[in-house]
Amino acid sequence: MSLRHQTTRATVRGSAPSRSAGLFRLRFGFVVIAMVLSVFGARLLQLQGLDPHAYAAMAAREGVQNVVLPAERGAITDRNGVELATSVDGLMIVADPQMTEDDAGPIASYLSQELEIDYFATLAKLRKDDTRFQYVARRVPSTVARRVIDALEEKGYKGLTTRRDPMRDYPADDVAANLIGFIGDDEDFGPLAGFERTFDKQLSGVDGKTTYEVGGGNRIPLGTNNTVKPVNGKDLQLTIERDVQWFTQRVLREAVRGAKADSGTAVVVNTESGEILADADYPTFNANEPLKSPERNLGSRATSDPYEPGSVEKALTFSALIDAGKITPRTQITVPSVLESQNAVIHDHWDHETIHLTAAGALAKSSNIGTALSAREFTPDELNGYLRGFGLGQRTDIGVRGESAGRIPDPSTWGQLGQDNIAFGQGLSVNAVQMAAAINTIANDGVYIDPSLVKGEAVADNGVKVGTSTTQTRRVISEEAARQTSEMMELVTDPVDGIAPTSAIPGYRVAGKTGTAQRVGKECGCYDGTFTVSFAGFAPADDPKFTVYVVIQNPRNGMGGGAAAGPVFQKVMTYLLRKYGVPPTGARPTTLPVEW
Repeated sequence: MSLRHQTTRATVRGSAPSRSAGLFRLRFGFVVIAMVLSVFGARLLQLQGLDPHAYAAMAAREGVQNVVLPAERGAITDRNGVELATSVDGLMIVADPQMTEDDAGPIASYLSQELEIDYFATLAKLRKDDTRFQYVARRVPSTVARRVIDALEEKGYKGLTTRRDPMRDYPADDVAANLIGFIGDDEDFGPLAGFERTFDKQLSGVDGKTTYEVGGGNRIPLGTNNTVKPVNGKDLQLTIERDVQWFTQRVLREAVRGAKADSGTAVVVNTESGEILADADYPTFNANEPLKSPERNLGSRATSDPYEPGSVEKALTFSALIDAGKITPRTQITVPSVLESQNAVIHDHWDHETIHLTAAGALAKSSNIGTALSAREFTPDELNGYLRGFGLGQRTDIGVRGESAGRIPDPSTWGQLGQDNIAFGQGLSVNAVQMAAAINTIANDGVYIDPSLVKGEAVADNGVKVGTSTTQTRRVISEEAARQTSEMMELVTDPVDGIAPTSAIPGYRVAGKTGTAQRVGKECGCYDGTFTVSFAGFAPADDPKFTVYVVIQNPRNGMGGGAAAGPVFQKVMTYLLRKYGVPPTGARPTTLPVEW
């Protein structure tokens, strides 16, 4: 009994130290838990935005990859849906800098040589230590990209791979390149010219993005995995017709070369709709290799290069005079050998004594003196009003970047000499699309219709809506004035009385007007002895379907508008009439008299 009792007491005395140890362990555990929670709390605050950049860099180092999914760029097509600019399979070359850092020098050297990219920029990308995904080159042809990667792997270099990256292709090379433009090959570039740049928002779409985690060089199946799909760009449809554009460019090229001229432009318009079927420039460029051409050839001369129109302007002047009731085609004009105007003397392009021409004859023979005398029936404000009604002095806003508005001086500054000059196309400036639209007004029964290059509607980068659905019309001259002017213009191509018989088309009634204008030199700011020659016309004259306007700058073979530009008109118009199956009207040509 005594032993059992003692043992029991001893056990009771030992319980006090055991309880103290248990309390200590419990308190220590709470402290450790609190410290861990504090660490997690601090980390949570960091994740919630106290140091987002540091977190992003660390996450990248730990294996979170953000990869862009390129959107496919919309196509640019002609009026029939034929692609003029399209996206084809290409590849981007990407690097994992954690794998390329040690070999960055030789890899960058090889890539810069093979892909013609900047060595130092590439070196920096290959050494970028806060990511495991870095673009090295964009829009590389598939065969080239694979060859480069294979060669680097054979050399023992790791960390480079490829991903899909649609690249731009221009199937027709130089056809409409002056309008379409081009985009750069490198990721730092984008759309650099033409409609590629003007309508980039519509064409480019929105890139997608995928984010995922990797470990040990492999994707973690249950890790972060978020994807936003790309939204492809929308197509842009033009009013031009590829075959018409191609043919017009080729005919224009031969004419410019034959005339040993600086450049040329030709515009083809659907008379009724105002839609431009061809807008050709020469010299131009291959849109697949734009940097091989001089910068001056990469734009659209038809809208960006202003010039004085010369005698084509006379068709506008005479149509305005007829509309205002000042003259008729049979009005008799006594044309002296020279005409004094203030302190200057006006000549015709040919020497003559005093002659007697009708208004129709003055236009047919392109008499400066006869035109100036007739236009003196107008006040400066009246003539200015008509010219602006024809669209001169204001941009067409057809969607081409860098369009010139041309210039008509304030009529209060004209004086008699200024008015005389403007009446026959000197002393003011236009662009080729403006002038084509103005002549088309006569062809379209006196109604001006906005020219257009885009089918439907599109929004340019300056916010302006353009396209056939936005076009507006206005009456400039009466239908009767337009008809009478058209008959007067028929005489220009008459084999007996006209000055441009080579512009006639057998079996068809053709209305036309030649132009020769002095050019202002950029260095002197004065007439420098060079010329702009041109020809504008439409057919069939009594039921017009197409208007064609041709301009050639600085021909060095001595040819005027009828001889240099007229044949381009004749070939292009003949092609149009045949292609679209336009039959002759069968009506008898005009019988207006030239002399009295």
